Amino acid sequence: MNAKPNAPTEAVRLQKALADAGLGSRREIEGWIRSGRLRVNGQPAQLGQRVRPEDRVQLDGHPLRWRSDPRRERRVLLYNKPEGELVSRRDPQGRPTVFDRLPPLKRGRWIAIGRLDLNTSGLLLFTNDGELANRLMHPSRQIEREYAVRVQGLVSEAHLRQLTHGVQLEDGPARFEEIVDAGGRGQNHWYHLVLCEGRNREVRRLWAAVGLRVSRLKRVRYGPILLDARTPRGRWRELTEAEQQALYQLVDSPIGSTETTRKPSPRTCQRISRSKSRNPNRSRAGRRSR
Repeated sequence: MNAKPNAPTEAVRLQKALADAGLGSRREIEGWIRSGRLRVNGQPAQLGQRVRPEDRVQLDGHPLRWRSDPRRERRVLLYNKPEGELVSRRDPQGRPTVFDRLPPLKRGRWIAIGRLDLNTSGLLLFTNDGELANRLMHPSRQIEREYAVRVQGLVSEAHLRQLTHGVQLEDGPARFEEIVDAGGRGQNHWYHLVLCEGRNREVRRLWAAVGLRVSRLKRVRYGPILLDARTPRGRWRELTEAEQQALYQLVDSPIGSTETTRKPSPRTCQRISRSKSRNPNRSRAGRRSR
C-alpha cells in the first residue's frame, strides 16, 4: 500500500515566523522588511509575505535559523539599566549598550520589551519569545509603566491637575494616569507616576509641556513586574516562574504559546496593585481623572 504524501505545511507570515523563533519583535522585523534587509529565497521580502519551513530567509545577506523549535525554553530577564547605556544592539560611536551585559543565547536573541532613553535608568525586560514581546508592546494592551521622577522647579497643584487631565504634545494628547508625591525638598523632590503607553521621551516631554524639567528619571515597574533590591544597577536576573506567569496572563497567552495573535480589544489602562513599589504612607498628589 502506498504511503500517503505528507500534508503541506501551513505557511505563516514572515514576521510571525521570525518572532516565534526569537529573532526579534514583530515591529522590529517589519522594520527590517521595510528597509530591505530581509530576503526570502533570494528575493526582497514583502510585508505580509508568508513562508514555509523549506524557504530560505536571509538578514543582511546572512542566513537565519528561523524555524521555531517547540523545545526552546522561553526566557524573560529583568535588567536594571544604568544611565549612559543605549537600548541598541550596536552604536557607531562605541557607547555601551544594554545588550553588552546580557547572557548569550544558543538560538535566537534577546528582544527588548520597550525602550529607555540614554539618560533614563531602571527596569527593562528582555525575552527570547517574540510573540510575548509583541503582545506586551502592543499599544492596545495599555500596560502600566511606573516611574520615579525628580523634577526641578516648584510643582503646584495646578501643574499636577494639568498633567493628569492631559496636555497636547507634538504627537498628540498625553497625560499621566496617576501622580504620587514621593517626598523630598527643594531641588530634590520626587514623584511616582504612571503611564499606559510608551511614546518616545514621553515623561520628560509631559513635564516640559508645563514648564518643568526632569533631572532624574527611573522606571520602577512594568505591568506586574517590580524593580527591587535583588537586581543591582547594571545587573540582570531571570524572572521567577510566578513573575513569568503573571506576564503571560497579562497578555492572555499561555507560556510558550505560538498561536496566532488576535487583535487585542480596546481596554482601559490596566490597574495593578503597586503597594510594593513605593511607600504606602506617601500622600497622593494627583490621580487619574475620570
